[in-house]
Amino acid sequence: MTTTPPDAPAPGTPDWPRCGHRVADSAAERGGCRGRSVAPRTACLAHLGPAGRSAYLAGLWPGADLDHRGTPFTEELLHELLAALTDPAGGRPRMGEARFDGARFEGAARFGDATITGGLGFRAVEVGGDLRFGGAEIGGQARFDGARIGGDADFRGVDFARTTALGPLVCEGRTDLSEAVFGAAVTIEVDTPALHCRRTRWTSTAALRLRRAAVDLTDAIVEHPLSVAAHARPVAGPSGQAFEAARPGVGVRITSLRGADAAHLVLADVDLSGCFLAGTIHLDQLRLEGQYLLAPAPSGLRWRGALPVRGTQRRTLAEEHHWRAARRAGTEGWTPAPAGEQVLAPTALAPVYRQLRKAFEDSKHEPGAADFYYGEMEMRRHADDIPWGERGLLTAYWALSGYGLRASRAFGWLLAAMTATVLVMMLWGLPQEGPKPTSTGTLVGSALTMTTETPDPRETSGPYAARLSTERFEKSLRVVINSVVFRASGRQLTTAGTYTEMASRIAGPILLGLTLLAVRSRVKR
Repeated sequence: MTTTPPDAPAPGTPDWPRCGHRVADSAAERGGCRGRSVAPRTACLAHLGPAGRSAYLAGLWPGADLDHRGTPFTEELLHELLAALTDPAGGRPRMGEARFDGARFEGAARFGDATITGGLGFRAVEVGGDLRFGGAEIGGQARFDGARIGGDADFRGVDFARTTALGPLVCEGRTDLSEAVFGAAVTIEVDTPALHCRRTRWTSTAALRLRRAAVDLTDAIVEHPLSVAAHARPVAGPSGQAFEAARPGVGVRITSLRGADAAHLVLADVDLSGCFLAGTIHLDQLRLEGQYLLAPAPSGLRWRGALPVRGTQRRTLAEEHHWRAARRAGTEGWTPAPAGEQVLAPTALAPVYRQLRKAFEDSKHEPGAADFYYGEMEMRRHADDIPWGERGLLTAYWALSGYGLRASRAFGWLLAAMTATVLVMMLWGLPQEGPKPTSTGTLVGSALTMTTETPDPRETSGPYAARLSTERFEKSLRVVINSVVFRASGRQLTTAGTYTEMASRIAGPILLGLTLLAVRSRVKR
């Protein structure tokens, strides 16, 4: 049989001997059937008479070349064709070069477990149902440019030994590349609602350009750089025309990286808000580029029991959402785990945040690193394996300054502490009036001995309203400002005022330092 190389241009106007059989759908088959005629006859396989078809199939053998470009196939006809190519020894269909460019499959197209020693041409193919290549071996190039699958596309366990491009193709259902092996550098372009790459192996450089896909990379084996990027433009067919799936869709979402090695992984313009990241290998070497999305923490004022809680916007892990949603209190705004998924404890999530923080720090992305540092500290604070003393310190660090990242919280505490200290000073710390020193002397002969004594400050008395005067406020403010910068005011104070100033000299600089640290973190962001 005469065959055409698999890299030949896909049909616009067929360049092969065509069947020309008149069909009912004249709009789809203008000028008659486009199927390649089966030599020496003038009809394609679909329109051969019973005797001619039987004779053609009887003349095939395992490993024979096929050229059925443009041919319309029913499920029964494809089954008869593959049965004629089945090797009795292994029970698997085997063929050499297989050309189906421009063919139309009314229902499912099942090529599972087939062995194709040459190239596979599937360009501009239309499949009404599922496309099944599970377990197949393809020794040459596999071309699916412009293919359109109405159901699922199953490539599980397929050995793509020399394939350098898979797609662009449109699949209305799920595309499954699980356990497939790509032996050469490859570009995969797919428009599909779901792309499964569980335990898929890439032994060379690979690029995934996707539209509206939820990508599962669980346990993927990545030996060389692998990039996953959202493709903004619709898929283009072999002749350059744009076509896309009929269903509405959103951007590319990564659903899982568990068990995958992220050392060579680059993600660009993807949604990670629902991605499972715990268990990813070398997560600290993951590269995120473009506009990516991580699960945001609930923001705004909400209630946790009887206490009001104000949430601050930050990037979080999907696993933290699941853990917080599983708690008995404070679950509003957090996303629960999908059914059947294990909810990880904070002890397991803290290292994940730590690795992501390192990845962002290495890429000089301070905002992301700060958010992951906050998440790491939160998981440490809620972990069950830390001493109560450390938990208390972390809780205080969180409450006072948000782990040194919330400038408004730290400044609010500093302002509140200074205000409280000024108020205490005005009410009880300043004496009612300054002590007046008295001097006494003794004249002995021509020598005069003088002794000056300053009495203790008198405790403040009188109504509280009278103590809240402008003069006392100014004096109290000076005492507080001096105490914050580790200076003694030198002013005579009551006993209550002395201890208040000592407490202010300890707490004030700490709160000031936390405020400056938080401001620095904000400026770096």
